[in-house]
Amino acid sequence: MMQGASDSEHSLKRALSATSLIFIGIGCIVGTGIFVITGTAAAQYAGPALSISFIISAVLCMFVALCYTEFASMIPISGSAYSYAYTTVGELIAWFIGWNLVLEYIFGASLVAVGWSGYVVSFLKDFGIVIPPALSSAPFTYDNG
Repeated sequence: MMQGASDSEHSLKRALSATSLIFIGIGCIVGTGIFVITGTAAAQYAGPALSISFIISAVLCMFVALCYTEFASMIPISGSAYSYAYTTVGELIAWFIGWNLVLEYIFGASLVAVGWSGYVVSFLKDFGIVIPPALSSAPFTYDNG
């Protein structure tokens, strides 16, 4: 199936290199980590151990990028986690992974949006513009106290 897809004249051109994939991983770490999670985690939980956890995370992202480049060199078409799973373990598992990717992107984007909105609301509060919590907080948040 994958070999037949690579022989068609309307195929995608492989554009990402190993360096590109590594920078995508670094971008995810920087985008989510520094701007959303770092301040909260450092202030409330981690302290100086936070920098060690980011180093561990960076090393793991490097290994993931290397795994993706290994898969990309073995499969004759441009792909993703879905196509790699389809080739190695079959259609049912690939279907499951595809839907998990969709859910991951939905929840990931919404969590980053909530984090960024917290920064924007805090920034606006410094200028005397107060946004009510009903408009600025995440849905389904509640106060235990």
